[in-house]
Amino acid sequence: MHISKYKKYYFIDEFNPIHLKKLDKNITLIWRSKYKQDNLKVISKLANFCKLNKRNLFIANNIKLALRLNLKGVYISAYNKSFEFSSCKFKKNFKIIGSAHNLYEINIKLLQKASEIFIAPIFKDKNRSAIGIHKCKYLRENKKFQSIALGGVSERNFKLLKLTNFIGFAGIDLFKKKGPKHNSGPQF
Repeated sequence: MHISKYKKYYFIDEFNPIHLKKLDKNITLIWRSKYKQDNLKVISKLANFCKLNKRNLFIANNIKLALRLNLKGVYISAYNKSFEFSSCKFKKNFKIIGSAHNLYEINIKLLQKASEIFIAPIFKDKNRSAIGIHKCKYLRENKKFQSIALGGVSERNFKLLKLTNFIGFAGIDLFKKKGPKHNSGPQF
C-alpha cells in the first residue's frame, strides 16, 4: 500500500499557521494541550484555520469543546477512562478516536465508542519500548475496530507497517521535520 492510502494524524500543542500550511492537506490535526486548561482563543483560531483550509481537526479529551466548535471529532487518550460523554448528542459525522497501550485499554476505547484506535507505541522511540508488530496483531485479534500506528513511526521503519492491517499512522516528530523537502510530512 502506498503512503497516500494511509490516514495521517499529527498531534500538535501549538498553533503555527506557517508550518501547518506547508503540510499535506490529508494530514488530520489533533490538538492536545500541554496545559490543564485549553486556551479557547488559540483553539478557536486553529479551528477557523482548519475550516478555511479544509483540514480535519480533533481535540483531545474535551468533547464539549469539540461539539461547541463543530470539530470533526474528539480524541480520547489512553489515560482517559471516562464515560461521561455517553449522554452527549453528536452530529451525524462526529467521530470518537482514541489510543491504547494494551488489551484492557483497547476494550475501554471500544466501550467509549471509538471508531479508530491508535495502538502505541508500535516501534521503540526515545521514551518507550515498543509493543511490536507481532504483539500488535495479537491485540487486534477478534476485535472490530480500525487501527492506527502510533509511536516511533519513521521513514526507516514505515515498510514494516505494510505487514499489518493498520489504516494509518500518527506522530509528532514525523511531521515536524525541517527543510522544504520534509515540510509536507514523510516523503517515503
